[in-house]
Amino acid sequence: MAKVIQMTKVGIEALSKELTELIKIKRPRLVERLAFARGEGDLSENSDYQSAREELEFMDGRISEIEEVLKNALIVSVNGKNDNVGVGTKITVKFNGEKHVFEMVGEWEADPINRKISPESPLGKALLGRKVGDKTEVEAPAGKVTYEILAIE
Repeated sequence: MAKVIQMTKVGIEALSKELTELIKIKRPRLVERLAFARGEGDLSENSDYQSAREELEFMDGRISEIEEVLKNALIVSVNGKNDNVGVGTKITVKFNGEKHVFEMVGEWEADPINRKISPESPLGKALLGRKVGDKTEVEAPAGKVTYEILAIE
């Protein structure tokens, strides 16, 4: 049985857009490039043909991967007041004397640079299910860091 993949509506829309672009724009261009390279003669010495073939295999793999994710995706919607941290919530925390806001998203949407964390990440695991006022420790490269939850939206 396939694993249910929790995602926000925004995340599903972004993956759907990427899939459409791959199928309708990028793949046809690559197939055209492959056909042109095939017509250039000896395939064993044709680096553009080999490159295009490898890119097409990679792209087809990505298309299959996205289709599988979307097939098993469950949109997580957050309505009203949130008492606990979960997918789709924004969490304001305090650590090292500073406030930071993170958004809990599905694992396919995670983007730590933009403070989008998944429940599978160390910080996500530590925050998941917690309430305002809770403190939790996370093991970081520099040692244990204590996070205090200030707000959940």
